[in-house]
Amino acid sequence: MHKEAIVQLLEANHTALLDWLEQQDKDHWESGPEGKWTTGQVALHLLQSIKPVNDAMSMPKFILRYKFGKSNREVRDYNTVVARYQDKLKGAQGLVSPFSRDMKPVQFSDKNYLLTRLQMENKKLQYKTKKWKDSHLDSYVLPHPLLGKMPLREVVMWTAYHVLHHTQQLQTRY
Repeated sequence: MHKEAIVQLLEANHTALLDWLEQQDKDHWESGPEGKWTTGQVALHLLQSIKPVNDAMSMPKFILRYKFGKSNREVRDYNTVVARYQDKLKGAQGLVSPFSRDMKPVQFSDKNYLLTRLQMENKKLQYKTKKWKDSHLDSYVLPHPLLGKMPLREVVMWTAYHVLHHTQQLQTRY
């Protein structure tokens, strides 16, 4: 998937999420199904998932290469990344990103802050994705807690899907 298409997908999926979250009242924000995250916690989880990607893409490339190495395979397409993630989720019930373990309650009073931060981080990721060379998006890798090391292009595609995944889960609750 070309980086412009990924940027468009990031924008569309985040817009759908943020529009939906904006409509949620205090009851929907602070409550959720038994044993599941609340709407506010999902918003925080998505922020905690996108921020490390932005942080990594802000690092000097030699540090990324030193810490994580370089890709030794072809980049997978969007549908393959999504299918791999869905397969891993099926076998990983209860596995949560280290960034989102032990999730504390998220108050309704934090809603505007979280939505603003999500929007800012999304815009940053779009900007960084456009600025990175295609060859670098394909060769530098980041570790994913469930999928292992992935080229940055795949990580950004996964981020776009991750937002859609959680938006769909939230919308089916209510």
